[in-house]
Parts: sequence; C-alpha cells; structure tokens
Amino acid sequence: MRRDYFTLEAKNIDWIDDDGEPAQPQVTIDFDGPGTTLRERLTDVNGDLLAAEDTDVAFRLQSPPDAEDAAGVVSVTNRTTGDFVLELNEDADDVLAFIRAARRYGEHDPDSDGRYGVRLRIDGDELLSYDKETFLVYNEEGNLLRKHSLIPSGVEL
Repeated sequence: MRRDYFTLEAKNIDWIDDDGEPAQPQVTIDFDGPGTTLRERLTDVNGDLLAAEDTDVAFRLQSPPDAEDAAGVVSVTNRTTGDFVLELNEDADDVLAFIRAARRYGEHDPDSDGRYGVRLRIDGDELLSYDKETFLVYNEEGNLLRKHSLIPSGVEL
C-alpha cells in the first residue's frame, strides 16, 4: 500500500509544553486507499481483527534525529508474522514529541492501560481503537534508540 494513502493526526500532546493537565496522547490514522487490502492486513488467521497486543508500532528514522528536517517512517506490524500492516512518512520532531508526551502521561498515570491511544479509520469510519504502551524508535541503520523509544518498565528487548 502506498504511504500517501495515510494521514496521521496527533492529539493531547500540547499539554507537555504548556505544563497543562496530563491527558493520554491519541493518534488517529486515516486511510483513503483500497479498504479491503488494509482490512486483510489487520485480520488474523481466524478472520478477527488483530488485537493491540498482536501489533507493534515503530518509527524508523531516515536521518539522525537531531538533523534539520529529520523524517522517518511510522510503521505498524503484525507481531505474529512480522508483516507490515501499514507505513507512513512523518516528521521526526512530531513523532518524538508524541513519544515524549506518552512517556510523561505514563509517569503521571502508571496504572493506565496504555500510554497512548491509536485509532484507525478507513474513509472516515473507525475500524479499530487500541491503547498501546510501546513505541520503538530505530535510527537510519536499524539500531534501536532506547532513549527515544517508549518501552514500559519490565520489558526486555
């Protein structure tokens, strides 16, 4: 699937800069391509939509994170098969700010089921909604950047 079929909107991240009341960061991914293809990628062998724990979210940088105009690719993969479900291009500053807000939200509300929420819509209709705790960041060579990643305590990679 083409990356330009996807648009991403993040909410509840401004509070981190404004010292406002912490709120769970939310990301909404809108898809306006062939819905059947995306639904197939989001379905397990039993025909059910993948659960939150069956997916992994990552950001793969295409340049150093401190480079001017740094960008990368946000991806969601099927944890069981390793197949990419979706990919989209995003600015590194935006993604890293989202991860910082999710980390701070987790520190504020450690009993929460998720540090951030993910909503996926096809042509405006919500297909799924997840709460997630992990968001991995990799450099342009494919090495995990732990200091930029969102990794819950007790998780070993």
